[in-house]
Amino acid sequence: MTNSGSGLRPPDRPTTIFPLIRHISRPLTILLLKTRLGSSQATFIALIFGIAAALSFLPGSYEFNVLGGLLLTINYILDNCDGEIARARKKASRFGHEFDTFVDWVVNSAVIAAMGHGLYNETQQQIWLWLGWAGAAGGTTNYFLTLFWKWRDSTGDQITDPDMPREDENQGQEKDGLGAVLIVAFREFARADFWFIVLVMALLDWIRYLLPLAAVGAQIYWILQFAVRGKDHRV
Repeated sequence: MTNSGSGLRPPDRPTTIFPLIRHISRPLTILLLKTRLGSSQATFIALIFGIAAALSFLPGSYEFNVLGGLLLTINYILDNCDGEIARARKKASRFGHEFDTFVDWVVNSAVIAAMGHGLYNETQQQIWLWLGWAGAAGGTTNYFLTLFWKWRDSTGDQITDPDMPREDENQGQEKDGLGAVLIVAFREFARADFWFIVLVMALLDWIRYLLPLAAVGAQIYWILQFAVRGKDHRV
């Protein structure tokens, strides 16, 4: 099916439940394809919402935490739309991919650090600051490890779409068996649907339970890069 107004092909309907974000981003992408908004512009707007989400977590109150969860949801929707827009318009670029990856790192690390500051403001217990910064450090480690693996495995100017699996990666998953598939599935859910976890925990007023899990999970996430041999697996 093509977009009758522009001749562009909209993203296909998701065939799996996860990532949840794809079910939400697709209708918005179809609307955005009728505008002049480019993929990098969508990424930049996503960055603004992501920073706003992080700032919302700083006070540490229930109302601001829920606001932060909602803003982070918008960030993730737009973050998924940018790749769909680039593919539909056949304008995927190395700059767009790297900019998208950079924004993901900045937003996720800032949100986790801000959660720590928010809980510190609420309780005056420094452990929350340490947990927040530990989570941000884990996200930072993951980002720079990803850059290293990409540099090591670089094959020239070929564009790697951040939201689509490469053929060699799928073959690698089949050879590695169920364990590798489960590892990739865990990393994908933690990456693509982190917004959902944050929003639910904010609504339940459970940010204090989420932060320790996020701090530990951020370390597990980058360690699992070694388990999949540094490949940037996607599902």
